[in-house]
This record gives sequence, structure tokens and C-alpha cells, in this order.
Amino acid sequence: MVLVAADAIGAPCWLSLVARDREAAERFYGAVLGWTFRQGRFGRAFSLAADEGVPVAGIGAVAGEFAVPVVWTPYFAVDEADAAVARVKERGGTVGVGPVSYPAGGRAALVSDREGAVFGVWDGDVLSEWTIGAERSPAWIELHTRNAFDSAIFYGEVLGWGEGDRDGSCETSYEEDQVVLRRRGRPVARMNSGPVEQAAPKPQLRPRWLVHFRVEDLDEAVSRALEHGGTTVTGSDWGSQGRHVTVRDPDGALFTLDQAAPDSG
Repeated sequence: MVLVAADAIGAPCWLSLVARDREAAERFYGAVLGWTFRQGRFGRAFSLAADEGVPVAGIGAVAGEFAVPVVWTPYFAVDEADAAVARVKERGGTVGVGPVSYPAGGRAALVSDREGAVFGVWDGDVLSEWTIGAERSPAWIELHTRNAFDSAIFYGEVLGWGEGDRDGSCETSYEEDQVVLRRRGRPVARMNSGPVEQAAPKPQLRPRWLVHFRVEDLDEAVSRALEHGGTTVTGSDWGSQGRHVTVRDPDGALFTLDQAAPDSG
């Protein structure tokens, strides 16, 4: 089932791994997170990952084609990709790829904010069964940035946060030195201020959107990641809550594994 992006303007609407080798990425994330995969609707380079049948993320083996880094990327729904990209440029951000039109419908672009954190914008239909941030949702995103307040202004202007006349518009609040993004009252992202530098030698110390995946057994998931060629990294966990470990996959993409809260149901 799909919804038009206009129903979720400004909100995170998808997660995608920009990879070099789709099959290798599927083997790694299938082993670590138990995901299953099926063909994506954007061509042979793309696949859709599911957790117990629920869509979680996409993998696109386009890093070589687009000459971009291997990275986990959150996408935000916009009403018009070209206009959103123009707003990124006007406010000091940069454009890496796009907007690109896909035969299956929709337009997307990979862009960076003023500090270099990569994110995507998507103009098209979104999966209604995909969620982020809910208590039992398998995924969560947070921005590591030098100044969360300044970043919230940038993203708010680019993505239309706080437009109260739009049904379902995202709103921000400032809580314990963090900026929390909510849609319909539910947290969907967080922004944290901290010691990052755009030119830092280690990727985990640069401004970035960090993607979290919740797992039932953190120690077991980390063990599987190490067994299948991943490595653990340090220095990227400020602002995060609960037990978690940040991992670099064999291709270099960073993500964080979070211990899921016990199911109270």
C-alpha cells in the first residue's frame, strides 16, 4: 500500500543504503539483522529489505555509478524535489545527485546540509506500512551536528517543518539540549549537538545522519556483524540512549545497533 508523499511532507519516509555490491550487502544485513529481500521497483540495482515481512529499508548498488560514498541515508518526503533542492542550495547545502526521475514514479535527490551530513529528498508515493521512531519500529534516525538549533532551522526551511496549515506537518521541540522532530505527536528523529568536524579523519566524527536498527539481542547481533566482516567503531555515541553499538559494514557504511526495549505487550 502506498500514500502520496504530500501526506507526509517533511517527515522521514524511507531509509536507503547506497552500496557498491547489492548481493554482498544483502548477505551481510541478512545475517546481522535477519532481513529478507525482494526486488525493488526501481531496477535490478535496488532491493527492498523486510523484517518479518515489514518493509525496513532499501539497498541501491549505485555508489559507483553516481561516484558517491557508501552510506546509510534517510529520505524525507517533499512536495517537489526540484524546489527542495533549490532550497538546499539557497541555504548553503550541496547537491550530490539529482533530482533523478525513476520509471516506476517519483523523483529523488541526494544532498548535504551546511555541515556535510548527507540526506535524501523524495517526491512521490511512500509506503504506508513503513514507520520510524515508534516504540516497536525497527529503525530510528538521529543527526550528529555541531549545533542542533541551527540545523533545525536549516532542515525546517528546506523541508517545511512547522507549517501548521498543512495536515500532518512535522513539528520540532527542544528537550534536554536536543531537537526532537515529531509528526502527529510521535517522535520520528532527533538532532544532537556535539564535537563533530566536517574534515575529521574518521567518518563517525563527522556531521552525519546516523541510522539505528533495533535488535532483540544486541550482543548476538554485534557478534554476527563481526563474523561477517563488520567492525565496531567508537566516538559516535554521544546523545544516543540505551545500549547500542555502532558498526561499520564490510563496505564502509556506518549504522548503529540498539538493544530493543522489552515487549511490554
